[in-house]
Amino acid sequence: MKMSRQCRALSQTCQATKPSIRNGTTVTSPVMIRSRVSFATGSMSVGRGAAMGGILNFFPMAFATTAPLRREIERSLPDRPFSVEFWDGSRIPSTSGNGPLFTVHSSRAAAHALRAPGQLGLGRAYVAGEIEVDDMDAVIALLDSWQPPPLERSDRLRLALAAARAAGITAPPPRPASELRPSGRRHSRERDARAVRHHYDVSNEFFSLFLDESMTYSCAVFSRGAKTLEEAQEQKLEMVCAKLGLKEGDRVLDVGCGWGSFALHAAGRHGANVVGITLSEPQAKEARRRAEEAGLADRVEIRVMDYRELTGERFDAIASIGMVEHVGEERIDEYAATLARLLEPGGQLLNHGIARLRHSDPDAGPFSERYVFPDADPLHLSRVIMALERAGFVPRHVEDLRADYAQTLRHWASRLDENLDRAIAIAGPERVRVWRLYLRAARNGFETGFTSIFQVRCEMPARVSYTGKPSSTVSSTHSAPAALSSSAP
Repeated sequence: MKMSRQCRALSQTCQATKPSIRNGTTVTSPVMIRSRVSFATGSMSVGRGAAMGGILNFFPMAFATTAPLRREIERSLPDRPFSVEFWDGSRIPSTSGNGPLFTVHSSRAAAHALRAPGQLGLGRAYVAGEIEVDDMDAVIALLDSWQPPPLERSDRLRLALAAARAAGITAPPPRPASELRPSGRRHSRERDARAVRHHYDVSNEFFSLFLDESMTYSCAVFSRGAKTLEEAQEQKLEMVCAKLGLKEGDRVLDVGCGWGSFALHAAGRHGANVVGITLSEPQAKEARRRAEEAGLADRVEIRVMDYRELTGERFDAIASIGMVEHVGEERIDEYAATLARLLEPGGQLLNHGIARLRHSDPDAGPFSERYVFPDADPLHLSRVIMALERAGFVPRHVEDLRADYAQTLRHWASRLDENLDRAIAIAGPERVRVWRLYLRAARNGFETGFTSIFQVRCEMPARVSYTGKPSSTVSSTHSAPAALSSSAP
């Protein structure tokens, strides 16, 4: 992210959302197929000018009825560990007597699903507030435990027609304002900048509602005795500095520096001179303010730039914390080669990022792409290490922090809920709905083994002369501490 999620930290976000959308056929039914029922979807108004749209808007939700939809849901899903309540007061009860309650506030939920069948349509209905749940944690647990029965094509068609009856005659609902539709060449500098800003430029204050005091937006480390989020983030920052073997005067690059927590820690605690880069101007502005406030402006430089724009500079150590998830398969080799060119021989790289664990799992779906982490692409650890090795790095140590990240996300979700009113005032209800789901779904991904997070420490070997002897120009002080050698736990 920074998160790292972090999704497809969001990777996992869409994995938790994706089943939610499939299971959402229990709410709006037609999401499994692409219905072309024009009278229900309002597609008749598309391309027919403002007049037809005005007519449809004059009769909002006309002729809508939920009875056929309720009958088809009960017939297709005889075992339902959840309840559904519709805008007309009708209800489909849980067959188990418990489980979460899905509340469908208007026929626009069905219209969203019909306009974009699948994950995206139901996701839009949720973001727009047309569908709500009484217990989000219970919903995510349901997605892990309940397997809906397979539906024949004829069953899906009946559900689609029933959902069309529920939608009634209405114009297609607008897309939620918080939706981003990525355009341009994937992982180009321009598109990456737009994607990163969509996630991070909600506002600095919004993030401060759930992050710790250092504004560290990446996995905290609780497994070494920390009790609070603040202690755990302090532990993580110090652990990164120790793995890099930082010393007074080292020139350090912080790739994806966020609000400057690592840069400030490395400069303040270890006397390093840090260059931090981010694509978010609000992050950079706040990081510079914090460096000035801490009396570290002479040691911390924050730039708004892409990692691919760094040329002609060398660093004694590089920390990339929660940034590699944004690089993607298309650019991972270029990313590794760029960092290799920037690192002095004998220097250390600490690459900290989310990784997918199972090669059989599908990619993230359109909900994550549009609302959470556009173009985020957590790769498998093996692919990241291969890119680093191709670039000339020698991996020395790998550490898995999966349980730590699950606990971090639990803290973030709880803190956001505690500040819900202020969050809505800052970011709006749509964004807050996305974030409440995202933080829980990401946590679920770590808890269920869909994703993990790894710190990979690599060394750039000293240049070797034709005699096979290391170049004498490399200082041995760049070596990592013995306690963190390749044999370290």
